[in-house]
Amino acid sequence: MSNEGELYVIAAPSGTGKTSLIRALLKRLPGLALSVSDTTRSPRAGEVAGQQYHFIDETAFREGIAAGRYLEHAEVFGNLYGTARERVQQLWDEGHDVLLEIDVQGAEQVMAYFPDACTIFILPPSMATLAQRLINRNSEAPAVIRRRLAEARSEIAACRNFRWLVVNDDFDCAVKELVAIVSAWPLRQTRRSRQVLQLLDESPPDLTIMGCPE
Repeated sequence: MSNEGELYVIAAPSGTGKTSLIRALLKRLPGLALSVSDTTRSPRAGEVAGQQYHFIDETAFREGIAAGRYLEHAEVFGNLYGTARERVQQLWDEGHDVLLEIDVQGAEQVMAYFPDACTIFILPPSMATLAQRLINRNSEAPAVIRRRLAEARSEIAACRNFRWLVVNDDFDCAVKELVAIVSAWPLRQTRRSRQVLQLLDESPPDLTIMGCPE
């Protein structure tokens, strides 16, 4: 894969509000495009194929893994999730910066492949708040919620590997922080190194031609 655009990775424990934050971020930054992941899980109420996920069967997904079609993939609570390389490359070719909404397992794979990616981890303000948000979704059994909370602890421990941490306590504040991170990231020194080299290669201008007397 080759890219001229940026690659942003956002991960968070389930129930942190990651998806809502990403929707708000995409509205504010039209040059940023979300790469929609593949999954083997069934659609939830209100989900539309191609918007939240591309829903495919397990056989097709595992064939994609074997063929190397996924930039990253992971199994989460018995379901497979993955980012298609071709889909990311297409967005870059169209002139977009690309955003991946993935879990910690997938993020670690992307970090290894793209060490210059901008990685952001969304934290809950507390475990109690996270538990209440999961309960309020009213979409999962108590046993699943307990399992998600246990998984959240190990995911939060992995946040040290991410470049940026955003706490989703006040939603509007968290969105502003995300916008600031994504907007500032292209200005980093390593990204501007080509421009620096061009400046250093330029010969000093002839000041007399520019109207400056000797």
